[in-house]
Amino acid sequence: MAKEIERKFLVIDKSYRKMAVTGRSIVQAYLNRDPKATVRVRITDDKAFLTIKGKNDGATRDEWEYPIPVSDARDMIARCASGRIIEKKRFVVPFEGYDWEIDEFGGELEGLTVAEIELPAEDAEFSLPPFVGDEVTGDPRYYNSSL
Repeated sequence: MAKEIERKFLVIDKSYRKMAVTGRSIVQAYLNRDPKATVRVRITDDKAFLTIKGKNDGATRDEWEYPIPVSDARDMIARCASGRIIEKKRFVVPFEGYDWEIDEFGGELEGLTVAEIELPAEDAEFSLPPFVGDEVTGDPRYYNSSL
């Protein structure tokens, strides 16, 4: 089991696109949205994963992730998804020692863009890149499972 320590922010402009070193397409759906244990299936380009995440404790939560066949992931999304299927483009931006992941949402969520940073500890210090706005860590409205 791994611990995920993540902070999340709204994005105020598209300057991250010039800074990005990678960009990939993601389709994901939730099989269970219980805050105590969400279960997500995700297809990223040509790979798929099943991920279980525990309840947030501040910016930290338990996380288990396992690779699965893409065909299984497609079937799970088609047959078992609970709620909206999320489509997004993810950009990775290195900034002052950390990789920021910027998600541009598509479909019904078009226009929403968030930036996330994974940290080694909740009290780790980091600098905000110029495209980052208000922090929304811990705001359930911005949990992917709520979107």
